[in-house]
Amino acid sequence: MDKFYYNSPIGSLKIIASENAVDQIQFLTRNFPSSIPKTNYGKKIKQELDQYFKGSRSKFTLKFKAEGTQFQKDVWNAMKKVKYSKTVSYQDIAKMVHRPKAVRAVGTACGRNPLPIVIPCHRIITSDGKLGGYGGGIKKKEWLLNHEKL
Repeated sequence: MDKFYYNSPIGSLKIIASENAVDQIQFLTRNFPSSIPKTNYGKKIKQELDQYFKGSRSKFTLKFKAEGTQFQKDVWNAMKKVKYSKTVSYQDIAKMVHRPKAVRAVGTACGRNPLPIVIPCHRIITSDGKLGGYGGGIKKKEWLLNHEKL
């Protein structure tokens, strides 16, 4: 198990990884000094995040072991299909997982996303074009969306 801190332009992240997958990325409420990943996979995670924040990576290749209900996993997999710099609505995701009336449940699954940024829940907005919620806070969601439009 590898646990390390990553300082991003939107604040400190705590990253937990196993030997061959990323398990969790958490937004922290205060800044921590960056730490060095111990495993090769931790180094790969750091490298891909560095590239994303520098604007040279638009898609993550990281494997993950996200734990959740089957519905949550379906929503997270649907979110991974939303292309870089694009947005879709919670309603669109509900349709993608063949549950068109489960819009609120999609929002809940987005809120429980264990891998923000890598599973791009920041690209999911309301059907009227508003940002909706975001586990890291609306300012972080706004920053990520603006970053991807460069």
